[in-house]
Amino acid sequence: MRELLRSAAVLALLSAATGCVANGGGTPTSVTSCDRRIAVFGPLTGDSADLGGNIRDGARLAFAQFHDAHPDCPVELVDFDSQGDPKQAPALAQQIVGDPRIVGVIGPAFSGEAEAALPILDQGGVTTITTSATRTELGQRGWSTFHRLVGNDAAQGRAAGWYIDQVLRAAAVFVVDDGSAYGSGLADEVVASLGAKVVQRATVASRATDFGAVVGQVRSADADVVFYGGYYAEAGRLQRQLRAAGVTATFVAGDGVKADGFLQTAGADAGTDVVITCPCLPPERAAGEFPRRYREMFGMEPGTNSAESYDAAQVFLAGLAAGQVDRAAMEVFVDAYREPGVTTRIEWTANGELAETSVAVWAFRVRQGRFVAERSIPAT
Repeated sequence: MRELLRSAAVLALLSAATGCVANGGGTPTSVTSCDRRIAVFGPLTGDSADLGGNIRDGARLAFAQFHDAHPDCPVELVDFDSQGDPKQAPALAQQIVGDPRIVGVIGPAFSGEAEAALPILDQGGVTTITTSATRTELGQRGWSTFHRLVGNDAAQGRAAGWYIDQVLRAAAVFVVDDGSAYGSGLADEVVASLGAKVVQRATVASRATDFGAVVGQVRSADADVVFYGGYYAEAGRLQRQLRAAGVTATFVAGDGVKADGFLQTAGADAGTDVVITCPCLPPERAAGEFPRRYREMFGMEPGTNSAESYDAAQVFLAGLAAGQVDRAAMEVFVDAYREPGVTTRIEWTANGELAETSVAVWAFRVRQGRFVAERSIPAT
C-alpha cells in the first residue's frame, strides 16, 4: 500500500510468500492466504445504507483490483449487514468469530453496533479496522484488536466547536442529538468545546419523523446555530422542518450526516446554511488513482469513508501478502503497520487510535446538490 496501486508488487509478494501459485492448469498448488476472508460489517440495507454502502464499495474496489491482478488467489470479501442496529451486532459478531477463514473486519461501521460487537470480536481474536465508528470511548475499552482509521469524536467535536465559534461566530448554539452512542457522544464533545455558548440541548428519538417540539424550542431559544449529533435520515427531516418553521439558524452536523440520503430527505433545504464536519479526507483528494478507479468501477464519485475503507482493505491484503494467515499473526501485523495510504499515513497508537499526526477533520458545505470540501479544521 505504498501508493494507491502498487498492487502488482503486493500480489507478486503474495504468490511468493504464501505459496498461492498456479500450476500448469491454473489451479493453486496450495492454499493459505488464498482461502481467507475479510468481513465488511455495517448497515448495507435500511435507513443508513448510504454510509454502509460507501464503506463496502471502497473495500470492493481494493478486492477487485486484487482479483484482477491475481485471479488464482480468491481471497474473499464477505458482507455482514447490521442495518445500523446495535441489537443485531452481537449475533453477527458471533458468526464472524465462528468462521476461522475470517481474519479481519472492516468495521463495525457505527458506534452503537461497535460497542455491542467489539467485545465479542476481541475475545475471538479478530482484528477490526473501523473507518467510521467515531465514539471516543471505543479506544478506551482495552480491546486489543481494535483499530480506527479516522479521528474520534473528541477530535471532531473540538473541530466542530472551533468552526462554530471562530468561523460562524455563533452567539447562541442549540445542540440536538439522537440518543445513540455516536450522536450523543459527538454532541457531548461539542458542548464541552463551546461551553456557555450552548443555550439549550435536546434529545430526539432515533428514526423520529416529527420534530415539532424541538423546532419550537429552537425558535424560543433564538439560536443562530443548531448542531445535530446523529445520522442523515433524521437530520434531513429536522433541517426541512426547521426551515419550514422559518428558523434560519445555520445547521451543523457531524460525519453521520454526510450522505446523499441527507440531501434527498432535506430536499431544497439541504443546502441552506448547512455545514457538515467529518474526520475524514474529502474522497476526491485521495492519493494516486483512487478517485478515477472508483468512478470507473461504480459510475459515481466516491462517498464518505470509501477511501478510508479502501485503505483498510489494503492493510489486510498486505497482511495476507506477508503471510499472516491466522488471526493472531494478522493482529501483530496490523498493530505494527506504518505506511502511507490513499487517505493518510496509517499508524496506530497502543489503544488502536490513528496517530494524532494522521488525523484530519474537514468542513463541508452543500453546493449544487453535493458536498463540497470547504476547509480543514484544527482538531486540537
